[in-house]
Amino acid sequence: MTISRVSPDQWQALQTLCQATFAETFGQDNSPAELEAYFATAYSEEQLRSELRHPQFATYVLTVDGNWAGYLKLNWGSAQTEQELDKGFEIQRIYLLKAYQGQGLGQVLFNFALEQADQSGQDWVWLGVWEHNHKAQAFYERYGFEKFSEHRFPVGDKIDTDWLMKRRITK
Repeated sequence: MTISRVSPDQWQALQTLCQATFAETFGQDNSPAELEAYFATAYSEEQLRSELRHPQFATYVLTVDGNWAGYLKLNWGSAQTEQELDKGFEIQRIYLLKAYQGQGLGQVLFNFALEQADQSGQDWVWLGVWEHNHKAQAFYERYGFEKFSEHRFPVGDKIDTDWLMKRRITK
């Protein structure tokens, strides 16, 4: 198992992983048209290439036995999806393919994200979690995250609400 930063020339493999993990996670809550509309913006070639080149985004892939099993996306500074916290570090995405879930790999990715936050020089680490994902909310609360706001999360024409949860970074 390894965690490595995704390079701009790996955008197609990342696109495939992003679409697969999002569909596995939220496919039952969204229509195929809503998923396709989301993919066309969030995971387009132009969007992924731009993010992978941006100095305030970092995307990492978790590889197991040579296969991409999951990924995470981190943002800071002006790259954050919300600008509510001074000196914030966002864990925007953390996803595993279902075939790799239940093996502690999500914990490995999350701990890696927290290590990156601790080394970032920022004051806060934060993330968004769907308002109906109570299991994830409880997981983040065990790590000391608390709800501080909400934002709208469009998936096609449907608008979901995400809770924004934060934790002070220990220095």
